[in-house]
Amino acid sequence: MMVKAKYQEVLSLGEELNIQDGNVTEENGVLKIKGTANTQYEKDILWDKIKSIGGDNPSDIMANISVADDSVYARHTVKSGETLGKIAKQYYGNASKYNDIFKANSDILKNPDLIHPDQELIIPKL
Repeated sequence: MMVKAKYQEVLSLGEELNIQDGNVTEENGVLKIKGTANTQYEKDILWDKIKSIGGDNPSDIMANISVADDSVYARHTVKSGETLGKIAKQYYGNASKYNDIFKANSDILKNPDLIHPDQELIIPKL
């Protein structure tokens, strides 16, 4: 099996995340990918996808993914029905971290129980 085909889900995810300056080459059975993710969160989900396919220390792929905006963990556009707790669970795996998101967005949020669709929230690095 060609290594590029094996990691096609990673390449597709990179396109979906709009990874900038992407470059993919295959050399001696090793897939080499390079690019710039918008945030650390996007880099993390790319690495999670790589590990889900190749294991924790894959030898058939080398990835050099940099981050364009390292001042935040992620940026999130609120969707209908979301709460800060649900958003915290998505990014941190812990709904009780909602207050960290609230504090990071105190310029636009006055009440942690009141967010609106299409608001762009900063998801801080913890």
